[in-house]
Amino acid sequence: MTVVQPEQAHTGPALREPAYQVSPRALRYWVVQNFIGSIIVWAILFTVHWFLPDAWARWFGPLFVVIMVYNLLELVLEPAIRYRRTRWEVTGERVFSQTGWLSREQRIAPLSRVQTVDTERGPVMRLFRLANVTVTTASAAGPITLPCLDTDLADRVTADLARVTGQTRGDAT
Repeated sequence: MTVVQPEQAHTGPALREPAYQVSPRALRYWVVQNFIGSIIVWAILFTVHWFLPDAWARWFGPLFVVIMVYNLLELVLEPAIRYRRTRWEVTGERVFSQTGWLSREQRIAPLSRVQTVDTERGPVMRLFRLANVTVTTASAAGPITLPCLDTDLADRVTADLARVTGQTRGDAT
């Protein structure tokens, strides 16, 4: 039996980062999105604290402070880190995305496996002229999302993917 050494385990080319970053407006969008989430969390915490008996409220105070500090750090740090790490690329053969701020997820799907291409624009995204492009494949891992693209670019990517996958032979399964 042959044992593969760690340095020999991967003989192909290293996986590179996708070529394109998301829109610079994504930074402000993520700050606003996190701020809205923070307001909701703070409102829930204040409401819970209001109705707690005094004996429980004593231990809730330090927990509340820890949650607030984490929430503020997330509000300040997460968008900048997420902006640097979120990338995407569509080539003639595949769709490639990289997302995450605490952990990194890289997803690649061949165009021959693409089943649907969707564009999503929520109300806050529309304010920043951003859109997500979701590429659904026959994979059990779920769809690939190209987040926070400029709306014009998202429309072009969606149209190009629809055109290319429409020309691809096969049943995408």
